[in-house]
Amino acid sequence: MNHPSPITPPSPPRKPAVFSRGSYAEALRIGEILRKETVGGALLVSAALIALLWANSPASDSYFALRDFKVGYEPWHLDLSLGAWAADGLLAIFFFLVGLELKREFVAGDLRQISKSIVPVTAAAGGVLVPALIYAAINFTSPETLRGWAIPTATDIAFAVAVLAIIGSHLPSALRIFLLTLAVVDDLIAITIIAFFYTSDLQPVPLLLALIPLAIYAFLAQKFRYFFGRKVLASWFILLPLGAVTWALVHASGIHATVAGVLLGFAIPVIRSQAGGGPEAGPGLAEIFEHRFRPISAGIAVPVFAFFSAGVAVGGLEGLASALADPVALGIIAALVLGKPIGILGTTWVLTKATRAELDTSFKWIDVFGVALLAGIGFTVSLLVAELSFGQGTLQDDHAKVGILAASLLAALLATAVLKTRNRHYRVAEELEKVDADQDGIPDVYQGRA
Repeated sequence: MNHPSPITPPSPPRKPAVFSRGSYAEALRIGEILRKETVGGALLVSAALIALLWANSPASDSYFALRDFKVGYEPWHLDLSLGAWAADGLLAIFFFLVGLELKREFVAGDLRQISKSIVPVTAAAGGVLVPALIYAAINFTSPETLRGWAIPTATDIAFAVAVLAIIGSHLPSALRIFLLTLAVVDDLIAITIIAFFYTSDLQPVPLLLALIPLAIYAFLAQKFRYFFGRKVLASWFILLPLGAVTWALVHASGIHATVAGVLLGFAIPVIRSQAGGGPEAGPGLAEIFEHRFRPISAGIAVPVFAFFSAGVAVGGLEGLASALADPVALGIIAALVLGKPIGILGTTWVLTKATRAELDTSFKWIDVFGVALLAGIGFTVSLLVAELSFGQGTLQDDHAKVGILAASLLAALLATAVLKTRNRHYRVAEELEKVDADQDGIPDVYQGRA
């Protein structure tokens, strides 16, 4: 007599994982970006230290004379100080890459999937909102200082990655991708805030005129979406002048010129032309531009901006104590050191509960907390927003810079303390990500076999 086999109960549906690994190609690309940003971060920190030492030395007058030295063509509204050229011109290159990177992530990267993009985007929003609220609460009774509410919004990825390199952290690729995406998204939020809240004396005519070269630039960028033959040379000689004209007109309109950098980055096509699989199916315009401009941004543009912006005359221990007691500095320190991790960790936790998702088994909440602390390093964009809020060289701007430097240092030390304790675990995860048992060129963990 045959007995019926027992019915196996259906296994419960697998919950979605947060910070699960994406594609191997994306991990390689992000790894290459972060290696370049590590070098840029070292240059950034070095430039800031040189500026601080020079600004507080007996030769400080020469530093401020250099920063305020004007050069440019006045009829085109380009008679600017070297410090302004660094903030308005060089940072446009940085924000061009921000726009390019963000578009690439959402068009061709892993973040085109809502399931993968919702966590870093939501975390970035929380990491902007909570710090802004904390700063506003501390400066609520002072309308003059309240204007700096957007200073603690952005994460400096170069500085953060430099900290990881210094402490020798083996942070797994999924958390590194999260940190980079977080920084890029909140940079975009910051530049949007700059465009809407820090625009004074808007000039409609130059702004409308800027649409003409921008439209031509976007049209021709589609024509040069792949590189073959003489198109390499033609794209540089045509697109770069159009980009420069767009930047100049946006600058003349009263909108901060770095906004032009983001728009130009968005205009570059991300998906390459396949052209029948022939030789024209080579690297796309976005890939070439990112490869060419990232060293310029990380190695020149951002460090030079840091050099001209980080120099603040502290005035000895008494002056430092006075600056740190200012509600501006207190608001920035509290916002970056407390607000950033609360905003990022809090929104991520709420999102997992709302979607019934779970952390990937490779990580724990302490790892997310460490990355959230690292995101409290706000430097480049924070310095820019401080100058826009209070005016370069003002007492409030100086105190804001002291707050930014102190908060970034404190956030770096706290993140180091947390991430160092998990380094042994990260080494194990890193070794696992290298195992390729079938030797097909793709580690097994990216194929679901580990």
